[in-house]
Amino acid sequence: MKYPLGKKPNNKKEKIVNYSNRGMDLESDINITNEYYRSIEKAFIYKKPTPIQVVKVDYSKSKKITEAYFKESSTTDYNGIYKGKYIDFEAKVTNTLSFPLKNIKNHQITHLIKIKENGGISFIIVRFEKKQENYLLETEKLEQILNDDIKTIKLDFFKDNGYLIPIKYKERIDYLEIIDKLYGDILWKILKEVLEEMKAILELVIKIK
Repeated sequence: MKYPLGKKPNNKKEKIVNYSNRGMDLESDINITNEYYRSIEKAFIYKKPTPIQVVKVDYSKSKKITEAYFKESSTTDYNGIYKGKYIDFEAKVTNTLSFPLKNIKNHQITHLIKIKENGGISFIIVRFEKKQENYLLETEKLEQILNDDIKTIKLDFFKDNGYLIPIKYKERIDYLEIIDKLYGDILWKILKEVLEEMKAILELVIKIK
């Protein structure tokens, strides 16, 4: 039998493949989230570029780099501004139901502590691959672990002391929702205390008059 274009039709049903989640690691998810934050001007948070050590340059070909390697990151993965506050955090992945502290460098922990001490917001985000769960852990809680000389943080610690980050469509890992809850509560508490002090001062002024 002669077929159109001389080709035999392919009657096999084509397998439909869903590529939506392929290659979506933690870094990709955070980058997508940050891009969305910037697109709506909610926050301006960026991934810090990894420093590169150039070894060889071919000057005969418009100064083309022919050999280079990545240097160890000097601080953390991400930083930026949200609601006038400086934000700095590190993102890590673990394939077990615990997070080994050796996965985060000492200088990175020191950096996070310094940010916190100077009025910034710092934390770590850890993805537990087996559970496909992402947790935000404040630097203050991380310090407690270090003071207890614990080498590995169990998933249960993150559940009890950290915050499960909701997975969404546009902001895939909406960590700023957690920040709003944490620091919104703190700001409301401070405002409430200020108002109570002002009320007490006003009552005192009225009595004097």
